[in-house]
Amino acid sequence: MLDFFRSFSLSLPESTEAPHFEKTSFRVRNKIFATFDFQTKLACLKLSEKDQDLFSLFDSKVIFPVPNKWGKQGWTFAKIDHLEVEVIKDLLCAAYNQVAPEKLKLPPTNLPPTQP
Repeated sequence: MLDFFRSFSLSLPESTEAPHFEKTSFRVRNKIFATFDFQTKLACLKLSEKDQDLFSLFDSKVIFPVPNKWGKQGWTFAKIDHLEVEVIKDLLCAAYNQVAPEKLKLPPTNLPPTQP
């Protein structure tokens, strides 16, 4: 799943990959939206408080706030190997939108179609 996590992260507008201590980070305009720790096999994503709460409802043993002040700022752990591809995409898009400048933000994908 790391290959998918990496390729999807890098497919987002203006995203880059760079080292971050012992982790790999994914950034937009040098702001980190996700990291991956190869030793613990955990991704860490920057989510809004609302998104953090919603994703944690999925399975709080698989997606959960970082247990310190970083978690209260929206940083959220996810055990990527335990998640379906669509959930990983949703996590990465939410994290990307949390730090991306307004003109790069992705459109919401869960809105109903517009009526003519």
